[in-house]
Amino acid sequence: MELSLLVWLLPTLALVVGVVAGFVAARLLPRAAPNSSQRQLDDLQQRFDSYQNEVVTHFNSTATLVKRLTQSYQDVQDHLAEGADRLALDDLTRQRLLAALHSEAPQHHRDRLTPPRDSADAPRDYAPKAPNSPGMLDESYGLKH
Repeated sequence: MELSLLVWLLPTLALVVGVVAGFVAARLLPRAAPNSSQRQLDDLQQRFDSYQNEVVTHFNSTATLVKRLTQSYQDVQDHLAEGADRLALDDLTRQRLLAALHSEAPQHHRDRLTPPRDSADAPRDYAPKAPNSPGMLDESYGLKH
């Protein structure tokens, strides 16, 4: 009887020990995996936040530089206007200098972009033909008689 008890007791005891070990392992090991995943997620979030801060800093710096550039341009414009006003010998020269200074774009660029207006004829969407000859839509066009 002792032998049959031992035959049943050892596998049952091994099963209980296996279940307990599996339960303990199942409770401890999944926490390790989410911790590393959570660490990776936190690292990615930190890198993303850092990137966003870097982008904001970049555009703030760019805006400051553009503002400074605009102010420098305005200072140069004011300096040139003051010089034209002070150094021009007569009113006509002063007016021409100030007009050239305040014009937005050179005149030759505007002329180049506008279409020529010296032709009063409308564009034709057909081929010209000689008088008394059949046109391209005529039934006898291109046929020899």
